[in-house]
Amino acid sequence: MNLQPHIARARQRLQEVEKALASFDFSSAARNAYEKLSREHQSLSRLLELGDRRATLLRELAENRELIAAGDDPELAELARAEIETQEAEVALLERRLKGLLISPHPNEGRNIIVEIRPAAGGEEAGLFAGDLFRMYTRFAERKGWRLEVLEVTNTDLGGMKGAAFSLQGAEVFRYMRYESGVHRVQRIPVTESGGRIHTSTVTVAVLPEAREVEVTIGPNDLRIDVFRSSGPGGQCVNTTDSAVRITHLPTGLSVVSQQEKSQHQNREIALRILRSRLLERRQAEEAARNAATRRQQLGTGDRSERIRTYNFPQNRVTDHRFGITHYNLAHILEGGLDDLIEEIVAADSERRLLETTGG
Repeated sequence: MNLQPHIARARQRLQEVEKALASFDFSSAARNAYEKLSREHQSLSRLLELGDRRATLLRELAENRELIAAGDDPELAELARAEIETQEAEVALLERRLKGLLISPHPNEGRNIIVEIRPAAGGEEAGLFAGDLFRMYTRFAERKGWRLEVLEVTNTDLGGMKGAAFSLQGAEVFRYMRYESGVHRVQRIPVTESGGRIHTSTVTVAVLPEAREVEVTIGPNDLRIDVFRSSGPGGQCVNTTDSAVRITHLPTGLSVVSQQEKSQHQNREIALRILRSRLLERRQAEEAARNAATRRQQLGTGDRSERIRTYNFPQNRVTDHRFGITHYNLAHILEGGLDDLIEEIVAADSERRLLETTGG
């Protein structure tokens, strides 16, 4: 893809934004309009910084290739070959980042998120893989320097999970995690399998933009709140008081259970926090469905019923089905090494959307 026309348009837009900021009339316009222009200025400046670095690298690459082609100095040619390898890798990385910045930012960009993990098909093995995904995201968050807050975790007797919910706060959490929503499929020999047969199990992941109280209106009569005793693996009671809370949103039928904390008040706040985020996600999904002309335009928006990825242990393979991306480093990815996979997904989705919106 030729990125230069897109970068040129961004440079022109930056000039327009700079003029608008310089002549901004605070007396007749809302402050949030100025803040919106400031954010656009910051984004465009970052884009052009990467674009200028890419242009410099492309010039240096051309010079090194000319040096090698001339063949005048074998030692210099060898140094040039080493530089080319490094320069090409940096150009590829810059182009992935540029494609992500060239498209219009997602409405949820900059938000914190809530992630929910639930076993789907596969019984105990699905629960075990749910635990693997939870650890993968925990380690990924550590690598990125994000703050992870566990909201709800229910374990199984075998060390897996019946479900988990956690929040993530930090730079670009939505950008990196939005593509994780959907059905994750695992193919491996379960620890419970004595015959050595490969089983297929699935786990659902939902990535919810965290909602602020003012964004989601919940009427006083919209909720039914039930309390009960918390339970642990196997259903045994782990608390002698009714601290667990189930909140049902009557207009939609959405229900959230929280029993992580010993305090009923804390569990109620956690349940409301998750419920607000689910309601915001539901509203945004309905708006996206109304605005999308085709199913193709909704690709990667976080449809949790869509099978997005397969983790094949015998082949050491991870495949993202939305873009046909395959990596043969499954153990590294499950240890939290998601950066390269997600960057490739972001770049592929960005390129598709650039082609759809501008015709290339």
